[in-house]
Amino acid sequence: MNVIDQAKAKIELAKAGPGPAEHEELLQLVYRLWALALLLKMLGASWDVSWHFKWLRDDLAPPHLLNTTGTMLAIALVLFHSYTGFGMDKAALRLVQSGTAVFLIAIPIDLLNHEINGLDITSWSYSHALLYIGTAMMIAGVIWGWYRNGNAPFLAVAFWLFFLENVLFPNQHQEYGVLSIAAWDRGAPYAEPSLLEFAANQISRPVDREAVLNFAMPVESWVYPVWAGVAGLIVLIAARYLIARPWAATAVAGIYVAYRAVAWLLLTGTDFPPSTVPFALVAGAVAVDLAFLLPGAAKVAGAVAAPAALYGGLWLQDRLLEAPPVAYASILYVIPALLVLWAAAEYLIRRAPAPSRRLAQPAVA
Repeated sequence: MNVIDQAKAKIELAKAGPGPAEHEELLQLVYRLWALALLLKMLGASWDVSWHFKWLRDDLAPPHLLNTTGTMLAIALVLFHSYTGFGMDKAALRLVQSGTAVFLIAIPIDLLNHEINGLDITSWSYSHALLYIGTAMMIAGVIWGWYRNGNAPFLAVAFWLFFLENVLFPNQHQEYGVLSIAAWDRGAPYAEPSLLEFAANQISRPVDREAVLNFAMPVESWVYPVWAGVAGLIVLIAARYLIARPWAATAVAGIYVAYRAVAWLLLTGTDFPPSTVPFALVAGAVAVDLAFLLPGAAKVAGAVAAPAALYGGLWLQDRLLEAPPVAYASILYVIPALLVLWAAAEYLIRRAPAPSRRLAQPAVA
C-alpha cells in the first residue's frame, strides 16, 4: 500500500469512527503532524526576521518557503478535521478553520502592502498583524482540541510554545534591531548595502544612523516591555491553567528561550544577523508559577509579581548582556492590564468544560 492509499485509509477510518485502540493511535498521529506543521512555521518565521535584517525582501526566500511548507501541512490537517470531524470539537474546529482563512487572506494583503509601501520591515504593520492573528487562532484551535482530548502534557507544552512564539514574534523586531544599531555603530553593519540604501531611500535620506534607526528601531521604547508584560505573560498564565501541571509556565518559557538561544548560535554561525535572547521572560514565568501556589483567586496577586520580575529581568539583562530599549515606567500600565486579564482567565477556567479522554461526538463541519 503506497502513501496515498495509507492516507485514504486513515481518513476513512476517522470518518467511520475508529475503535479505542485505533482512535488513540490516530489521535497521536494527527496531533504530532500538527506539531510538525507548527514547528516548520516557527522555524521559517524565526529565520525570516534575521533574513530581512540582512537582505532585501524576496517572496521566494528560503524562510518563506519553509513557512509555506508548514502552512500547507496545516491546511491539509484542517481539511482532514473538517471532512472527518475527528479529534476536535466544534469550538476547536471553527478556530482552526477561521484562523487558516484569516492567514490565507492576509498573504495577498501583505504582498500588496509590500508592493505599495516597499520594505515595511517592521513586525508591527497591519498586514503582518493579520498573519499573526490567523496563526494564533489556528494554534488556539489545536490547543483546545488537544486539551479536550485530555492527553499527556508533552504535546500541550509544545503547542503552547508555538503559541507563545507567535504572540511574541513582533517583539523580535526590537530584539534584532538593537543589535543591528550596535553593529552600525561599530562600523560593521549586518545589512547588505542594497538593503541599507533601499531603507534610506524610503525616507529620502542618505545612508546614515538616522536611516538605520528608522529601519531597525521604528517603535517607541514602551512597546517591547508592554507587549511582553501583557501579551506574553497572559499566554504563560493560560498555559499554566490548561496544562494544569506545576511549573508549566516556566517550562513553556524556558523551552522558548532555549530555542531562541540555539537560534542565536545557528544564525551567528552562518553569518546571519543575531538577536538578543529574551532571558528575562523566564523570570516572569517563574513568578507566574509561584503565584499558582497561592489558594483560589489569591493567585492573581501574581499580576504584580510577574511584571515586576520581567521588568527586573530586563534591567539586569541590559546590564549583563543586551536588551532592547525599555521604558520602565510602562509597568504602571502593565500591572492593571494583566490583573484584569488574569482575573478573567480565573473566571473562565472555572467554567470551562473538563478535558475528555475521548470526544463523545465528532464535530460537524
